[in-house]
Amino acid sequence: MASLADATPPIALGALDGRYRSAVAPLVDHLSEPALNRERIRVEVEWLIFLTTHQVVPGVRALTDDEQRQLRQVVDDFGAAEIEELATIERETQHDVKAVEYFLKRRLTAIAPGDEDRGLAELIHFCCTSEDINNLSYALMVKGAVTDVWHPRAGAFVESVATMASDLREVPLLAHTHGQPATPTTMGKELAVLAHRLGRQLRRIRAAEFLGKLNGATGTYGAHLAAVPGADWPALSREFVESLGLQWNPLTTQIESHDWQAELYADLARFNRILHNLCTDVWTYISLGYFAQVRGQGTVGSSTMPHKVNPIRFENAEANLEVSNALFDVLSSTLVNSRLQRDLTDSSMQRNIGVAFGHSLLAIDNAARGLAGLDAVPAAMAADLDANWEVLGEPVQSAMRALGAQGVAGMENPYERLKELTRGRRITGDDLREFVAGLGLPDDVAKRLSELTPQTYLGVAPELVDFLDV
Repeated sequence: MASLADATPPIALGALDGRYRSAVAPLVDHLSEPALNRERIRVEVEWLIFLTTHQVVPGVRALTDDEQRQLRQVVDDFGAAEIEELATIERETQHDVKAVEYFLKRRLTAIAPGDEDRGLAELIHFCCTSEDINNLSYALMVKGAVTDVWHPRAGAFVESVATMASDLREVPLLAHTHGQPATPTTMGKELAVLAHRLGRQLRRIRAAEFLGKLNGATGTYGAHLAAVPGADWPALSREFVESLGLQWNPLTTQIESHDWQAELYADLARFNRILHNLCTDVWTYISLGYFAQVRGQGTVGSSTMPHKVNPIRFENAEANLEVSNALFDVLSSTLVNSRLQRDLTDSSMQRNIGVAFGHSLLAIDNAARGLAGLDAVPAAMAADLDANWEVLGEPVQSAMRALGAQGVAGMENPYERLKELTRGRRITGDDLREFVAGLGLPDDVAKRLSELTPQTYLGVAPELVDFLDV
């Protein structure tokens, strides 16, 4: 039997790079291994430009504008040929960051070939430990993935839920608490709750901090001070980190402590969990007939039952959210720990960041496509309301309580009397109106309660959609 491992082009082992590639492809520019190397090159280039521009090392000339442009072009031009070249170097060095250093030294030699400039290459990776480069690279990668890919996609989805909530704000819905018929609401209000929750998490994620450090092997600037004792290295470090668009972390061991990553991944996981809640609720509404899956009729719901249109988009989203959260949770709990001044567990762990984001992005894509294929069925919602007049026991006993508190006679034991009428049995509108008529209520109250129906007992549910903030 031929081995699939020998197939050309190579077959993806994971679903994200195989079956679902199109949905997650934008993350490749931010969270893949080549993206990590491109960001390493970017950080090394910017550090070299920073050192020379600020004349940090006495006697070293500043790079010209054209030399700076050419160095930055190395980052912009990083593609398939450069990926292979870097991989070849790494096979020799057996060290990924050192390979980046040698790769850039080759480029700098071509950009500044004069004998008098040979020393410039020694300022590539100057006074840096690998983690100085890696932590800044990961911060830039994750920031780009969040701001350029994940957040826009998530924000568009939440907007679609908010629009749906607004469109269905007036559509009455029988609520279910503990799976049992409960006080009516509207479909729009219930969707607004979910959109509001998701929107709050988006705001937290939008406000996330992306921290970085550049302070040497144990965070002491030891090599920096030994090489150039006259420089204010903490101030230079801060200026450089902030020039990259990151927040400076002044106190670290060899590694940046990753607390910001744990905080971000916790917020992303919480968004995922709320989205999971939305998927299970909408799935249930579909099963109750409150939504019809009317678009995409060319799909096959069952290989044997032709009538079926399965809510597969929401089920797929659920599964991917669970995988994403498993990874975000382990990233959050693992990355905040490091033995003494450094261990390498974070290096392997961070290589799974892209997978965590990928499954979340795939879930958002599936949920969005699922929602886009739905039409509300108000008639089905109305039928369930008409079959559950007992939910009006709540407003009747509440009105009786208010009257009893005001001293109106005959209002004793309102809860118990409605419990006897409604618990464990179905009642009709006539049953309820007959009960109300026999209570001796003031005329205005009797009229108000007699005219009440499950479809009109909505409180201010439609107006609550106006509080939605996404």
